[in-house]
Amino acid sequence: MTVASQQTENLDVDAIRADFPILHQTVHGKPLVYLDNAASSQKPRQVIDALREVDERYYANVHRGGHQLSNEATSMYEESREAARRFLGAKSNKEVIFTYGTTSSINTVAHAWGVANLAAGDEILVSEMEHHSNLVPWQQVAARTGAKIKALPITPDGLLAMDELPAMLSERTKIVAVTAASNVLGTINPVEKIIRQAHAVGAVVSVDAAQAAPHKPINVVEWGADFVALSAHKMLGPSGVGILYGKQELLDAMPPFLGGGSMINTVTIEGFTPAMLPAKFEAGTPPITAAIALKAAIEYLENIGLANILAHEQMLAEYAHQLMADIPGLKILGPDPQQKAGIVSFTVNGVSPNDIGMMIDTAGVAIRAGHHCAMPLHAKYGISSSARASFYVYNTREEVETFVAALRKVLAILA
Repeated sequence: MTVASQQTENLDVDAIRADFPILHQTVHGKPLVYLDNAASSQKPRQVIDALREVDERYYANVHRGGHQLSNEATSMYEESREAARRFLGAKSNKEVIFTYGTTSSINTVAHAWGVANLAAGDEILVSEMEHHSNLVPWQQVAARTGAKIKALPITPDGLLAMDELPAMLSERTKIVAVTAASNVLGTINPVEKIIRQAHAVGAVVSVDAAQAAPHKPINVVEWGADFVALSAHKMLGPSGVGILYGKQELLDAMPPFLGGGSMINTVTIEGFTPAMLPAKFEAGTPPITAAIALKAAIEYLENIGLANILAHEQMLAEYAHQLMADIPGLKILGPDPQQKAGIVSFTVNGVSPNDIGMMIDTAGVAIRAGHHCAMPLHAKYGISSSARASFYVYNTREEVETFVAALRKVLAILA
């Protein structure tokens, strides 16, 4: 018995599924099989209850009022920040910024740190597997500053070409912006190794952890990361809230990205002085209810154990690989299951991924089809889109079987 299977046996998936009301319904008269978790995960009742409790009992604006509701909301908001700090292994709550999602977090780094620190001739290193949210902000900053973007290639089996990394790093490299796990390939990247090599040439590293944080243990100090971005809605939490981790010395030196309420210390007609961290980067009314409920999602994941979750997902991905292996014309993108999170993206010769996605929905199976906000990656493979099944802690082997059986029927029709 492998370690992965032992860890998977530690999970009571039936008990976990009982916590997710949305899973217990039919779609087109068939039991729902939800396999679009890389886009958004579902919420357990503990998170749903937390959302309801905030709005029913102590919703008020935070850090602004002296009344009881505001004080209670502020206390819960900061408790959630502490939970996020613990989840990421950060040293201080000042290093944990609440944003509106991974995209918002990366834009904060790009437009606050990037604009202040990049100049013509500097280089920004990304990879060919990045989500658009970790490309477009850097393209905007490059156009504004004159910096140049370079991309670390991927290998044919969907891994980063790490042997090419040393040659791509130099004293001109000012920041490396890389995903910890691909949203298309599922590839789990060697973040610590990338950070060590980038730091050796004096570069800062920003990690897109949107697809890693929900599935595997993360410790930003052990990584040595300078910035880490993630979203709650991919890790059992509410939509509209994300986290930006940044080393305190970097955040202190950065100008605020957004201006307005909460991020100021003093304001005159002539100018302003910014607030201390973390308020400096939390302009305006924050996503109060969602940020508070994020704590319940974090605690749920911690109770299960991230290592157990990854092992379960990899077991499901491996099972899917086995069941799909003999489907004519089908190609799975990316590495083998033990090198990735629970994502299985695929193409079928002569068949539109969009047609697959729409038709398999009639069997109650929810998957994704399209370019998954990763057009350069698809172009690398010579395709414009793919179909994607993505698993999470509440999915089962039986659901994998249902998915593959439905896929076979759809392909028989489309062929």
